[in-house]
Amino acid sequence: MKSALKTGLLALAAAALPAVAYAHTGVGQTSGFMHGFSHPISGLDHILAMVMVGVFAFQLGGRAVWLVPATFVLVMAVGGGLGIAGVNVPFVEVGIALSVIVLGAIVALSVKAPTAVAMGVVGLFAIFHGHAHGAEMPEDAGGAAYAAGFMIATALLHAAGLGLGFLIARIGERQGPFVVRTTGGLAAVAGVGILMGLI
Repeated sequence: MKSALKTGLLALAAAALPAVAYAHTGVGQTSGFMHGFSHPISGLDHILAMVMVGVFAFQLGGRAVWLVPATFVLVMAVGGGLGIAGVNVPFVEVGIALSVIVLGAIVALSVKAPTAVAMGVVGLFAIFHGHAHGAEMPEDAGGAAYAAGFMIATALLHAAGLGLGFLIARIGERQGPFVVRTTGGLAAVAGVGILMGLI
């Protein structure tokens, strides 16, 4: 049991490590593509939500493996456009925190939703994440390059989540479900901390 928990925590850390390494905005060129790329990986809320989307997609399997993350990225781009245009979306920060809680809980409970429902859920949360990225775009950043940066970074975090799901599956039928519940549960608890302003 302890080794399964340790494996889950190590897998989660390994999935997030590449993102954390690049999370320092202001290193090198901070406009356009690089600034857009660094924004999604500069906050724990974004990292956890993106990785959970990937794990969720892996759990569903089949076409959901690519449809769920692709939906998130595409709808996030729409949300980003709203943010760049200055269109108000209410409760953005609450929506982002709730995305971590809900997606973490979905992973922990191994919810087997139809692919269309899963796409709808992640699409809803993608609007909030995209709006935050777009609204926080610096004035000197090129819009298209910035958007490409945050979309690619998001897709890479989804890929990390898919990889994490694969690693958990390799643990085996006995320990795998426990590690999944622990990983999703930790993300959901972190989301509660983010929502309450504790993290």
